[in-house]
Amino acid sequence: MGYIDEVNPDDLIEENFRLNDGQKNGLKKLGLKILQDLLFYLPSRYGDAAEVKHIAEVKTGERVVISGRVLKNETKKAYRKKILMAEVTIEDDTGRIKAVWFHQPYMAKKVAEGNLAKVSGIIAARKGKPYIVNGEIEEVKELELAHKSSLFGRDIITRRPIYGETKNLSSIWFRHAIKKIIRSGLHKKLIDPLPIETLTRYHLPSLKTALVWIHCPKRDDDALAARKRFAFEEVFFIQLERQRARLEYRSNPAFKVCPPVSNQGTETKRFLEKFDFKLTGAQERAIKAILKDLSSDKPMTRLLEGDVGSGKTAVAATVTSAVVSARPDSRAISKVFDQTSETALLSGPLQIAYMAPTEILAKQHFESFIKYFRNLNVSIALITGSGCLKFPSKTDPVRPTNISRSQLLKWVANGEIQIVIGTHALIQKSVKFKNLALVIIDEQHRFGVEQRFKLAHKTINSIVPHLLSMTATPIPRTLALTIYGDLDLTLLDEMPPGRKEVATEIVLPVGRGRIYESVRKKILEGRQVYVICPRIDEPDPTKELALNAKSVKEEAKRLKKDIFQDIEIGVVHGNLNPKNKDEVMKKFAEGKIKILVATSVIEVGVNVPNATVILIEGAERFGLAQLHQLRGRVLRSEHQAYCYVFTESKNENTLKRLLALKQAKNGFELAELDMMQRGIGELGGKRQWGISDLGMEAIKNIKMVEAARAEATEILSHDPKLENHLALLEKLSARNNPVHFE
Repeated sequence: MGYIDEVNPDDLIEENFRLNDGQKNGLKKLGLKILQDLLFYLPSRYGDAAEVKHIAEVKTGERVVISGRVLKNETKKAYRKKILMAEVTIEDDTGRIKAVWFHQPYMAKKVAEGNLAKVSGIIAARKGKPYIVNGEIEEVKELELAHKSSLFGRDIITRRPIYGETKNLSSIWFRHAIKKIIRSGLHKKLIDPLPIETLTRYHLPSLKTALVWIHCPKRDDDALAARKRFAFEEVFFIQLERQRARLEYRSNPAFKVCPPVSNQGTETKRFLEKFDFKLTGAQERAIKAILKDLSSDKPMTRLLEGDVGSGKTAVAATVTSAVVSARPDSRAISKVFDQTSETALLSGPLQIAYMAPTEILAKQHFESFIKYFRNLNVSIALITGSGCLKFPSKTDPVRPTNISRSQLLKWVANGEIQIVIGTHALIQKSVKFKNLALVIIDEQHRFGVEQRFKLAHKTINSIVPHLLSMTATPIPRTLALTIYGDLDLTLLDEMPPGRKEVATEIVLPVGRGRIYESVRKKILEGRQVYVICPRIDEPDPTKELALNAKSVKEEAKRLKKDIFQDIEIGVVHGNLNPKNKDEVMKKFAEGKIKILVATSVIEVGVNVPNATVILIEGAERFGLAQLHQLRGRVLRSEHQAYCYVFTESKNENTLKRLLALKQAKNGFELAELDMMQRGIGELGGKRQWGISDLGMEAIKNIKMVEAARAEATEILSHDPKLENHLALLEKLSARNNPVHFE
């Protein structure tokens, strides 16, 4: 690669590099189009420092760089395991050495025989002979001499940046391409989006300095300083985006919800008397905080977070009762409408939209709300992809009835139906509300940001609804402060009284028989069982590497054939037809199916109180937070619940991690542990959060998160529209992310 001259950040990569079709496809796959994209393709890590050495002086275990001529390259199979491998023999003035790559036969074609090459890697030995294992090789024009003299003695190659690879694009290609761009001085043409005051306050390098330090570090401290700058920048812009969105959303008027007071007390207190259980202190605090928000004419944006079984649905139903018993307060919206339009608007009650991620869960909430609101003269609707239901029915006041979508949408639009429960079908353009006062989103992380944004704006006027998001996914504090920077956070950190802890046991292969016998006894006592598997189908050995992970379909067959021949077994997974899935779940809920074999799709909100046993296969493949949620499926009754965590791993760290599932007090503790051990990506995936690997690592640092949050707050407090921070505004626009309203 030669020198680039006279380039601009938005110049196309393919106009400045000779690329084959494979490389073009690789860049497209990574979303890299212009030179600036390539410049911001940051290293994922750094290789250890390696000394340039002669072949004759290498020692086992050290990392070295060998420079010489390729004598031979070939593809072969390892003698014992018949693994495909590449083998390259390289020679310098002191001797010869082989470099081998297991499972990477294509490495033999990197440098042709007779050409000069530089090989770097760790020295291993077999039968006393040293060789380089799974290192890097690149063709060079001239040999790099060992023991070159310098002011400081031997030359040492600094830590090498290592980039994420894809087919046809190696880390070496990125290293050379990015160095070429930096030599051109392109990084000096970029405008630093961070204010100089921010850089000074937190001792961060400028953009042009950070780009050089992160791609071409001369010292470890330089690379660390550059990574700190980019990590801070990413978290800061997420905070800036979220908090700016919050300010913008809260600048709109909302319905002021003030439930009427009767002789028996407030309508909310009367509603609470319908529960056949006593609220926990955490539930009472949550309801109080939400009702306070609803009484304001500024829209609420709040996240309710609690473990499975902590009572989020009861909280949602209680605040819903406050909304349906209230009437629009004209004082809250008088600034928006004139008297005529206001009068037309205020006819009819306030409405609530409740969105759930699956039809099973939406129907479950629909049935729960019918029970809660049965005698309160409140109309409730269910909208899913399968059809629509309305309660109460004109012919049977205690049961729901099927209704056409068109008729239901008409009643929702004119305000006749107050509570509308549904799946993503709620965000379709055809669904319109008259007086939408509250939006509740259950398991909100299951929806895309854009979907949640659309539901929050399902209004025919300028009044926006109060927004209550709920999740049973335990979220570490630093992640919540970052991703949910636009939300007030309320925790349900108490469980209802009378609930027993789930008896959890880590089961190795030798203990399977004993557990199956115990499960059979529980079924004979009338209980039901979940069996969770990591995958739906067995892998195709001709298309992918076979993984030692049990599949739903095969495990169901095995259990029926070998273990529970006389017991009814059902199967549920994400690829199952919705109608078939509903039918299986219905039979399971009715007790006709005793064992339900499923993927982790079952973790979301399914409520079958009689299911008190769960077996989790391949537990090492799940995050701790997810295992905790799965375990929560059997925490739905006062019967003793059991969770058997199966693993075939003998890895000490894996077993130690699984043991934490028995010892942790709650899901929040497990989420923090998961974050530190496996990374935040395990909690939902970095794609879901829209954060890079570097940003994910930064979120582990509470001080950095708090600093970035404080900086964003300070800037917006003085310049909410960023009129005096045009570089920040331009960077926010370039992120091109939908506005975030969790």
